[in-house]
Amino acid sequence: MRGWQQDRGAAEANGIPLRMVVDVANTPGTRMGLAVAMMTLSLLPCCVLIPVLADKAYDDDWLREQFGRMDLVLVAKHRCNRVKPATSDGRRERRLKRRWKVERTNAWLHSYRREVTRYGKSMRRYEGFVSLACAFIALGKLEK
Repeated sequence: MRGWQQDRGAAEANGIPLRMVVDVANTPGTRMGLAVAMMTLSLLPCCVLIPVLADKAYDDDWLREQFGRMDLVLVAKHRCNRVKPATSDGRRERRLKRRWKVERTNAWLHSYRREVTRYGKSMRRYEGFVSLACAFIALGKLEK
């Protein structure tokens, strides 16, 4: 399938990429984030509620329910135009201060020119280069 691609991923607490999902640009990022969470569950311990830090785009009640079914806690600020009552009292939102580590991982990914400008015409090729960039980032962090 041709067209722009987008990617969503999960990063470890130190910013090492764990999983990455690539899809066409007209797929909502929230659905891709749910797919990444389901893929990442195999790497996580099973008996603890694990917080997932996200931005305001993930402020959907159905998405919070889906993450809750997977024993994950979605930590995302509410949108300013939210009509329904707030589901969070703000205590968990203090963890969003550490979200800069995920943004730093995105910046590391953008240092690879082929991943940013999307030279690949096929999604498989683009996904391969994104995976290769994630591997280089992980190896660079392990080397230190």
